[in-house]
Amino acid sequence: MSGSLFAPDDGPWIERLSVGAALLHGWACADDVRLLEAVDAVAAQAPLRAMATPRGQSMSVGTTSCGDWGWVSDRHGYRYSAVDPETGHPWPVMPDPLRALAQGAAAAAGFAGFDPDACLINCYLPGARMGLHQDKDERDFSAPIVSVSLGLLAEFLLGGLRRADKSARIALLHGDVLVWGGPDRLRYHGVRPVQAGSHPLLGARRINLTFRKAR
Repeated sequence: MSGSLFAPDDGPWIERLSVGAALLHGWACADDVRLLEAVDAVAAQAPLRAMATPRGQSMSVGTTSCGDWGWVSDRHGYRYSAVDPETGHPWPVMPDPLRALAQGAAAAAGFAGFDPDACLINCYLPGARMGLHQDKDERDFSAPIVSVSLGLLAEFLLGGLRRADKSARIALLHGDVLVWGGPDRLRYHGVRPVQAGSHPLLGARRINLTFRKAR
């Protein structure tokens, strides 16, 4: 893993973390207002909510989805669903700015042809976190994961293929896009508790967009 976390002042740049993982520093900054407008439009149709884990615990992040498939969690387990379980309606269509961002970032990281059919939207308030896990509810692991950070800084944990492997800590700033796939597709990853702060566009929030090919 590279130890560099410093972005120059002359715009976005790509940091290769490993064979299949890349950090696109500031990639989403230029279009952040349109991206957040798209997120708000999705949340107006399918509101953010704290989902429950299979053990019945409430997640610390607010979650919703857009695209053909939405990721859900409840006492029945983790899975993708074509409908929002709270409304019984299909998830909102993935807005064009979100799809274009995911496809462009994937191509820049070496994964041309990425066509996401699911975008998981997570809202973190200070103290919210995400435990180490693998993204393995998808049917095909040949497509990468594209993760977009907006708002408050997050300390991302990128581990190995085993839960016990040591995790690298990566500072994700507003506009950063992390892409991992290929031999790194099933790396364990998570987010340490978000620290208090304020962002000019999002206040005391962090929005994370995770694009996947679910089916």
